[in-house]
Formats: sequence, C-alpha cells, structure tokens
Amino acid sequence: MKMLKKLMCSAIVSAMAASTAAHADISDNEVRIGYLADMSGTYSALAGPGGLEAAKMAIEDFGGKVNGKKITIVSADDQNKPDIGANKVRQWIDVNNVDMVAGMVSSAVTIAVNKVVEAKDKVSLVSGSASSSITNQFCTPNSVHYVYDTYALAHGTGEAVVKEGGDSWFFLTADYAFGHAMEADVTEVVKESGGKIVGGVRHPLATNDFSSFILQAQASGAKIVGLANAGADTTNSLKTAKEFGVVQAGQKIAGLLIFLNDVHSLGLETTQGLQLTTGYYWDRTAETRAWSKRYFDRTGKMPTMVQAGIYSSVTHYLDAIKAKNSDKASDVMAQMRETPINDFFAQNGRIREDGRMVHDMYLAEVKKPSESTGEWDLYKILRTIPADKAFRPLSESKCKLVAGR
Repeated sequence: MKMLKKLMCSAIVSAMAASTAAHADISDNEVRIGYLADMSGTYSALAGPGGLEAAKMAIEDFGGKVNGKKITIVSADDQNKPDIGANKVRQWIDVNNVDMVAGMVSSAVTIAVNKVVEAKDKVSLVSGSASSSITNQFCTPNSVHYVYDTYALAHGTGEAVVKEGGDSWFFLTADYAFGHAMEADVTEVVKESGGKIVGGVRHPLATNDFSSFILQAQASGAKIVGLANAGADTTNSLKTAKEFGVVQAGQKIAGLLIFLNDVHSLGLETTQGLQLTTGYYWDRTAETRAWSKRYFDRTGKMPTMVQAGIYSSVTHYLDAIKAKNSDKASDVMAQMRETPINDFFAQNGRIREDGRMVHDMYLAEVKKPSESTGEWDLYKILRTIPADKAFRPLSESKCKLVAGR
C-alpha cells in the first residue's frame, strides 16, 4: 500500500512537471530576434548599424544562450517606409519564427509594425521612435517604448526654452507621424507656459534643401525656431540656419530631437549652447563610461541614447525569458513589467501598463569648444528630469490598456 501511494505521488509530481514544462518553454528551442531600422538613410546614424551592434553585444554578454537555448538575430533596412517594415516583420514571424522585434526609428514604421506584432502575438521593443502616440492612442499589449518620446522632449527642452524667455515659436516640422506629434506636444507646453505659436512649415522626410523653410522662419519674427525633425534633416536644418545667419540676427534655435552623433557631426562651433533633452549620455557616470567605452572599442563611436537603449532593452527581454523559461509574449511582457530596470542605462526604470518605460531624462547643453576636453566631450548635464515628470501621466492617457479608459 505504501509503495502504491509512493508511485501515485511520483506520477502526480511528474505530470505536474510535464504540464509546467509544456506551458513554460522556449519555442523551437531557440530565441529569435529581429532588428529593424533605417540602416542607410536619414536616421541611420542614430540607430542603424550601430544599434545592431548594441543588440549583438547584449546577446554576446548573455553568453549567446538563454537557459541553454541559442539566441539568434536577423536584421533588415525598413527604408523608413511603413509597408516595407510591416511586410518584413510579417515575413520574419511567419517564415523565420522571430519572437521579438527591436530597434525601430520611424514612428510611422513603428505604428505599422506594432499592429503586425500584436496580431501575431509577439513582442516589440521600440528604442528609436519618438512619437508619444505609440503608447497613447496606438498602444498595444505587446510593445514597449523604451528610450524617449515627444512628450518627454517637449517637457524637457520646450519648457526650459520658454522659461528662458523664448515665448514665441515658429516650427520647422518633418511631415509625418513623428514631426506632427513633436509639434503638437511642444505647442501644448509653449501655450501652457504662456507662450504663443506664430507659424510653421512642414517639409518632406529626407529634405536636402532647407533654404526656403529657413527664410520663412526668419520672416516670421519668432524668437524661437523649433526643429521638429531628426537625423540628417536636423543637421541640414542647422547648417542652413548657420549659413543664413539665423542666430546672429537674433533668433534662437531649439533642436527638439538632437542626438550625440548630430552634435559630433556638426561640431561645437555650430552647436555650442544648444539645449536638448536626452535619455542617456556616455560620460554621465562611471557605469555609462564603462559600457560606452566597450561600445566605442567595437564601433569607433560613442553611443547615442537609442543605441544604449537597444542594448538595455534586449538585455531586459532576455532576462525575462530566463526568469520565465518561456518566450511566449504574455509571459515575457508580464515579467518585464514586474521587473525594475537597474543598469547603466536606467535606475529604477519600469514599464507601465501602456508600454511606456519610464526613467529619468536629462536636460543637457552643448559645450563651447573651450570647455571640451576631447572629441566626444560634447554635453554638460544641466539637470535631471525625474521619471514621474518626464513622461505623460497615466491620468492623461488615451491608451485602451490603462484602467478606466
């Protein structure tokens, strides 16, 4: 009788273990990541090949395996086109069994891709896109917006500029989802702070000649010319503004989305004094310096906030798979939301129910040439913007995933 009971207990335990293994397991005995970004165009320097290297670093630092299962990565150039990005991700999932998509820069591409990822019940980790609508009206239960957004930029740079007397604005805006969201978020901040918008003009993505746009900005008489664009569009805007003597004539320029590579490319003579909001700076702490040196040794460049965020987000994802022994989207997303992010990129970062990863942001100013001690010594941090102030509060959210919405 005792032997029978023992055998029955053993059978029950074995069945429970088998049931748990069936529920929590890594599909195909492999974790597959897809890296999607602009690899050769307007936004390639801020994420692009450098972001792919950051993702590979995260995989290598994890040992190339999670719970004994191999981690692989594929990549593609979305060319900043939503249809190309969405079709590539659909192919990755249907044919290559990709579990998670990382990177993503163009907000229009990201919104299209996130719809595919949600329909296929996979995971997307967005590091490069800016539009705050990604975790607002376009939120999904399968996506995380990790590094920054237009709300944070508006309440960092925009608010600071208005407080310093920049109370009349003219916008030079990229004519697609990101530019529209950036302009809308900054407009709200300017008006709430007592300022006004005197005009604006929209330009196509990847514009080469900004002459007519800058002339309109000069003619507006606005104190501030707000650049609601990014990447090569921002650098070309700033070059043209310098050629036309915008600052010398008394106007100021607010670069609403400036990356480290932009400042490095343009040089301190052109960008000195420019205020910007960033989610990461390589020289801020001992931890940021240590990781950034490793990245520099690999790429020959210091990382942008997007490239650092890609490493952090991929690592957080792999940690979640390790903890759950599962790459099922619902398991991984739940674990990532439950686990704070504490690494070189963020301290006490957390993923909210709307998919927004909230963490401290930083208001920075570009150094004068006389203040810089080296090629990449470009910023001074003016102040920290606490996580609960940096991003849109859930009380203002339009996300369907937020309680009460």
